[in-house]
Amino acid sequence: MKEILVRPERCMGCRSCEIACAVEHSGTKSLLSAVAEKPAPRKRVYVEFVPEYAISVPMACRHCEEAPCVAVCPTGALRQDEVTRVVTHSPEACIGCWTCAAACNYGMIGRDRVERVAIKCDRCPDLEVPACAAACPTGALVFKEVEEFSEAKRVESALKMARGVAAGGSR
Repeated sequence: MKEILVRPERCMGCRSCEIACAVEHSGTKSLLSAVAEKPAPRKRVYVEFVPEYAISVPMACRHCEEAPCVAVCPTGALRQDEVTRVVTHSPEACIGCWTCAAACNYGMIGRDRVERVAIKCDRCPDLEVPACAAACPTGALVFKEVEEFSEAKRVESALKMARGVAAGGSR
């Protein structure tokens, strides 16, 4: 199963992922038109700047295997697909109690103040690749199988180590 995975060392803080997410969840799905929409479209992915390390980190819903947001939702507005593990939100069933937001370990539940309902990543079900990952110019957000992602990182790490040894680094 593909996941949205994060490579924080590649994030340059451009926020292209946030913009693409908001546009994908807008009524018009067009950047120029979405800017004028009322209410303004909301993003479901966040880029957080960590000043202690001078690094930006893109944060996306983890769609946890045992999602605490789903477990605490009193109305069943949040549900988890048994096969894909994607946590979906039904605004019609949401009562805006924010219990899900309190339970999320990553702070990934937002609030639509106009509709008074929770908003969260739906992994862009109409797209082959979620908008945030597709828009990321540096590959800080990728949409891959965990095994494929891990293999790519191992190969990259091995290459860095080999370059160090070849350059006269210690063995």
